[in-house]
Amino acid sequence: MPPQTRRTSFPTVVIERDTDSEESSSDEEEEEEDDVVEAEEVENGEAVEEEPVAKKREKVPITISLKKVCKVCKRTGHEAGFKGATYIDCPMKPCFLCKMPGKNLLLCTGCSLNWIEGHTTMNCPHRVATEHGVIPAPHRIAHNSMEYVFERQIRPSVSKIKPAFVVPDQVHCGVIRYHSRRVTCLEFHPTNNNILLSGDKKGQLGVWDFCKVHEKIVYGNIHGCILNNMKFNPANDGTVYAASSDGTISCTDLETGISLSLMNLNPNGWQGPSSWRMLYGLDVNPEKGLVLVADNVGLLYLVDMRSNSKVGEATLIHKKGSKVVGLHCNPVQPDLLLSCGNDHFARIWDMRQLKAGSSLYNLAHKRVVNSAYFSPQSGSKILTTSQDNRLRVWDSIFGNLDSPSREIVHSHDFNRHLTPFRAEWDPKDPSESLVVIGRYISENYNGVALHPIDFIDISTGQLIAEVTEPNITTISPVNKLHPRDDVLASGSSRSLFIWRPKEESEIVQEKDEKKIIVCGGKAEKKLNKKFAGESDDSDDDLSTLKSKNSKPGKAAPKTSRYSIKGKR
Repeated sequence: MPPQTRRTSFPTVVIERDTDSEESSSDEEEEEEDDVVEAEEVENGEAVEEEPVAKKREKVPITISLKKVCKVCKRTGHEAGFKGATYIDCPMKPCFLCKMPGKNLLLCTGCSLNWIEGHTTMNCPHRVATEHGVIPAPHRIAHNSMEYVFERQIRPSVSKIKPAFVVPDQVHCGVIRYHSRRVTCLEFHPTNNNILLSGDKKGQLGVWDFCKVHEKIVYGNIHGCILNNMKFNPANDGTVYAASSDGTISCTDLETGISLSLMNLNPNGWQGPSSWRMLYGLDVNPEKGLVLVADNVGLLYLVDMRSNSKVGEATLIHKKGSKVVGLHCNPVQPDLLLSCGNDHFARIWDMRQLKAGSSLYNLAHKRVVNSAYFSPQSGSKILTTSQDNRLRVWDSIFGNLDSPSREIVHSHDFNRHLTPFRAEWDPKDPSESLVVIGRYISENYNGVALHPIDFIDISTGQLIAEVTEPNITTISPVNKLHPRDDVLASGSSRSLFIWRPKEESEIVQEKDEKKIIVCGGKAEKKLNKKFAGESDDSDDDLSTLKSKNSKPGKAAPKTSRYSIKGKR
């Protein structure tokens, strides 16, 4: 065995300073020293001969930078991002909220650099007033035959006098760490007012009776990864359809937890990311008896609810290779289908003539469209949520759809691993103007950074209310309003919360004083700390698929069983 020698030389460590003045001064000193040495040698008349130096292996110096680096533009000299509830703007980027030029934005024009005066994210006019720049909805007059028919047949059912909005603004009950991963979707039971269904990133399906609080269950073996969307069976309210990123559609019995796989796009399991198919958008068409589901390459599939089998061939409804994240059938005209996806479009389709490239209208957006919904009662309006921090509203599907009736600036563009924000209609509002959506940018409430849930009047762009709970410091991207009661359900990280109006919440009192329960390690301890402190998962959608390809079957309940037979 050859003898081992200890390493005696190490790479040079260079520490970068924060200012250029210090670096330049040190360089000048070195140059002055070299000049002095050369002068002394010349005065002594000594000839300076360069001795041959053996070529040594050059060592690359290790640089330790002490400079401030911006997390937004990756440049030095400044910092940007959130510090508590305050957002510090990057001078090289536009306003974080409205995406318009911010304060002292540096632009390159030809060979010169120009500074444009603008505003900061903190004093953005859209943050001060959400209705800034929004044109209120006018009193419409029929301009064509379709609008005339709508005004005569459907408009009378819509209330002419806008009622007072009822906002659930106080947490009534909640379950902390109910799911093992972040909540991805929520759905209220169609007949039992107390039952809330929830899906999470791990593919689990939760069923919670929020009036009894402790009666909850989580079915864990229905899907292998993200449960993206779910809808109840209109013919049987005891079963629910769900679409998952594992490429399957499941039909689950809520009493037993037994699930049936209606379609599987990955029958051979994991074969790599290029061939893996994931299902996102899902809706049910009761009139045609179909389950509609879309995947991550732009295709739409139809499944017969009676035979539980696929119908026909898949149809390309969005750009090939783009995710179709949302599907919604018109509540009044079920033949109309609204889809949205990552190709920056929301599209309207006639299901009687469903084929590639046959969309009736293409609603263009600047960035990814997270959701698109028809209005819940008349089906005549369209509401979309896009990643460019805009809520877009079309007041009539029978009018001009080339441009939206109004755009409302709202903070929901995120740069973390979160469930995408979706603006949801209030199904009880006869004026079809109240929507709810969570907010990404935090606000300072008595020194605490909170992320409110916003209620917006889309007819004027006005912020009706922003509801907060001092103990909920996490972001609430998933929100759902009850179809019959004045109740709001919100999913924040792994937890679920039920909100009611303050007056009603004070009247409706449970016998059990403890309305906030904790799942996990010490589930029954008293909640004397904040509801926060829940770390969100940061891995991607496919991380759990490489090691796990679960098959649908009988689910393993996580907690005690419940019954959907109750007060209705």
